[in-house]
Amino acid sequence: MKAIILSAGQGSRLLPLTASRPKCLIEFAGRTLIDWQIDALVANGIRDIVVVVGFRSEAVERALEARGEREARVRTLFNPFYQVADNLGSVWIARGEMTEDFLILNGDTLASPQIVAKLLAEAKAPITVTVDEKSSYDSDDMKVKRDGDRLLAIGKTLPLAEVDAESIGLLYFQGEGVERFVTAVDEVMHRPEGTSSWYLKVIDRIAQTSLVGTVSIRGLAWGEVDYPADVDRGQELAASWMAERG
Repeated sequence: MKAIILSAGQGSRLLPLTASRPKCLIEFAGRTLIDWQIDALVANGIRDIVVVVGFRSEAVERALEARGEREARVRTLFNPFYQVADNLGSVWIARGEMTEDFLILNGDTLASPQIVAKLLAEAKAPITVTVDEKSSYDSDDMKVKRDGDRLLAIGKTLPLAEVDAESIGLLYFQGEGVERFVTAVDEVMHRPEGTSSWYLKVIDRIAQTSLVGTVSIRGLAWGEVDYPADVDRGQELAASWMAERG
């Protein structure tokens, strides 16, 4: 099992906090965002972790080296296009790592080991999107339309009347889903709009012709770190996790 963490961006919506510090190195309850992510993966037996870096890559590499990781192999891949391409560019850079079952985790997602465990235990489709459910959705949510556990569409501009969940930025690819995703990513990157695309647009395209599943983590706490208010909520969430650890 392999995991790929997309952490190339600066996080400009968090300026000035991220003026010289990558988003993934923001601390929550004394541990960086990427520390929390790696901990959640390692707790589920994932021993091969690839971090796609870009902004202040050397700082991220130093932080990863300082972990002294013994339970997993943690490597970095540099995305030289991080300033001009959306996150599909980071996925394309990492496509050579996608040769077996793997997870993709967005670099701004705070997720617990329980969430990763639930995804791994319940994912049945070749491609599975982890989703949460809430009473209402805003313009920045990566909204999802489902039929049972099947994903029919995903995107920020889906009509609200059709939305019944949101992606948390954690996906699992297994079996034929691995090659299908890599092929689709390469096809989109060869088009003019490739560098300006989200990788979830590729998932939306695949969902139109084949099975993409979902696993709901409703009731489990997680966080997305995009705006200053998210940092405050992330601090509370991480503090609660630390308290649970004792």
